[in-house]
Amino acid sequence: MNILFMGTPEFAVPSLKKIIFSKHNIVGVFTQPDKPKGRGYKLSFPAVKEEALKQDIKIYQPPRIKDLEVINVIKELNPDVIVVVAYGKILPKEIIKFPKYGCINVHASLLPKYRGAAPIQWSIINGEKITGITTMYMNEGLDTGDIILKKSVEIEDNETSHELSNKLSMMGANLLLDTLELIDSGGLNRIKQNDEDASYAPMIDKSLSWIDWNKSAKEIHNLVRGLNSWPSAITKINGKIFKIHRTKICEEKIENEESGKIISISPLVVSCGYNTSLEIIELQCEGKKRMLSSDFLRGHKLTINTKLGE
Repeated sequence: MNILFMGTPEFAVPSLKKIIFSKHNIVGVFTQPDKPKGRGYKLSFPAVKEEALKQDIKIYQPPRIKDLEVINVIKELNPDVIVVVAYGKILPKEIIKFPKYGCINVHASLLPKYRGAAPIQWSIINGEKITGITTMYMNEGLDTGDIILKKSVEIEDNETSHELSNKLSMMGANLLLDTLELIDSGGLNRIKQNDEDASYAPMIDKSLSWIDWNKSAKEIHNLVRGLNSWPSAITKINGKIFKIHRTKICEEKIENEESGKIISISPLVVSCGYNTSLEIIELQCEGKKRMLSSDFLRGHKLTINTKLGE
């Protein structure tokens, strides 16, 4: 089949590579425009563009996917199917309906749960134990199209969203190829989603980052994991902002400790709500490199009863 691929971040790269080295033909790659990055605001290529350049595939980076001239380009490419993996733009009806076999999306949740932009992060923040990949036909709704295939995977207790994303990206690439084979062979069954079971995973932003130490250690641990590697959970220590990259739930219950206070230095443990506590394993002071808390404490003095968040 002739395939037009649409994707942007690193998550989409394994799917693109899987198609490149299959029997199918990629007629072009659509990805988001280059964006300034870092202190020097140097233009940075999306990960999908980097891979497409290596493979000498025609690249398109329209600022607006809904423009008539963009739609005409897609019609000229005349793909049998459009594959969308974390593209980051909403496709208009005219594009969705155009290909012979429609538009296929690889979504990082077990739909209809966690429709939306950030299913991986929210599945961890909400303490889910199972997630997975769904391939689906796209329609005009937000991740509401008919399901083609699903595959589930366990979320490990200390797994971060970055680690889970890497795992799901590889799983998604394999499931995508299985999906394309089903479409090509005509052996496809469409499964309608049950909207009553749906949940929404909105875009992550920095407003979620501040740690509330009155919450349980489990809730805080899930927040830290879910926001790793962006935008990271944050707190104040002695007036300075720190990113908290890795934590571990302490098994023993604590009594009569104010939430947010350091109750141990070696290891670095903080009291939380509901008589729970959390070990800080890896942290990063603003403007500095991330490091293990044990290494941080060799060069910085912290004392018992220091209150975090102030």
